[in-house]
Amino acid sequence: MNHWTRRTFIGAALAALLAPALPAFGADTIKIGLVTALSGQSARAGEALTRGLTIAIDELNAAGGVLGRKFELVTRDDEAVPAKGVIAARELVHKEKVAVLFGGLDTPVSIAIVPIMNEAKVPFMGPWAAGTPITKNGADPNYVFRVSAVDELVDRAILQYAQKTFGTKKPGLILVNNPWGQSNEEGLKAAMQAKGVVPAGIEKFEGNDVDVVPQLTRLKAGGADALFLVGNVGPSAQVVKSLDRMGWKVPIVSHWGPAGGRFTELAGPSAADVHFVQTYSFFGKQRPVGDKVLKALMAKYPDIKGAGDVTPAVGVANAYDAMQLVALAIKNAGSTDGPKIREGFYKIATYDGLIKTYSNPFGPGKHDAITESDYVWTQFIDNQILPVGMKK
Repeated sequence: MNHWTRRTFIGAALAALLAPALPAFGADTIKIGLVTALSGQSARAGEALTRGLTIAIDELNAAGGVLGRKFELVTRDDEAVPAKGVIAARELVHKEKVAVLFGGLDTPVSIAIVPIMNEAKVPFMGPWAAGTPITKNGADPNYVFRVSAVDELVDRAILQYAQKTFGTKKPGLILVNNPWGQSNEEGLKAAMQAKGVVPAGIEKFEGNDVDVVPQLTRLKAGGADALFLVGNVGPSAQVVKSLDRMGWKVPIVSHWGPAGGRFTELAGPSAADVHFVQTYSFFGKQRPVGDKVLKALMAKYPDIKGAGDVTPAVGVANAYDAMQLVALAIKNAGSTDGPKIREGFYKIATYDGLIKTYSNPFGPGKHDAITESDYVWTQFIDNQILPVGMKK
């Protein structure tokens, strides 16, 4: 008995010594971080980003992952507050040791996070926030990449669409008073100047304003024949409700802020009057990748019965493609070292994605994979985001 006890003790001691060499379950995963709004008016958009990343990660893990390791998603809610986004980013980078950080939903949050990522030399992938300075941030080397709309490109598209669809000659600009609004003011001014267009006026509103009738009244008096709108869900809804109170029916061509959450609920029936940009729609005939992703969404999330339930689709699509491109960058790097992953992005040749087939999507000085030719114009019909002119 004593002999058996001694052998058992020795065996247990040897096992304990060897145990550290064997990683615990999940200890050797490649962590991917996500900082986004998961609560508040834009929570639906944050959920869409989470779902797009999850579907891509499930697919990648089912194929064995990358570098013999599987991916693990770690999320944090920034509540659309830059200071909270910064805290979350620091925790994910320094404590969780994420290989790549995704985020955020709001341009002010992303702009606040950018210096942290460049200093830490950890790639930052933007699947939503469209502010031009996010990727064009002046850093060298620059660790910020994006699969999303870009303000300066959207602004050119807004003017082109308004002129073609509504014959716009004298637009009025109504913009949220924050870095995102500022980014678009600069982009719209440049787009209009290039086409010889003089605006009826440029007005600003705060994110918590509940009435913008004074600003809209000035634009109407200035002869605005269309409104170019930039604002997230709540503020954009207040613009629409203010127009209703004025009884002013005017074409509204918007950035994609209305897609981020409960816009139709907040804006009321006139929400359907807003035409806004997207990068993708699950409506209409899909390529094989679109069919595959939609089926995966329906299988994983019981609330998704069809294309109309993927809202906003842009969040899912941008995040899905961005995660697939991140995986290719890590594969090219042969490592989860930040500087090597950064170089790995430049080595991506082609990827047949959800939004499009990407060809050399990134390179030095080219950190935005989506161009103005990739945009889709949409509107809300019966609480669903449909391409303009498409019936349910």
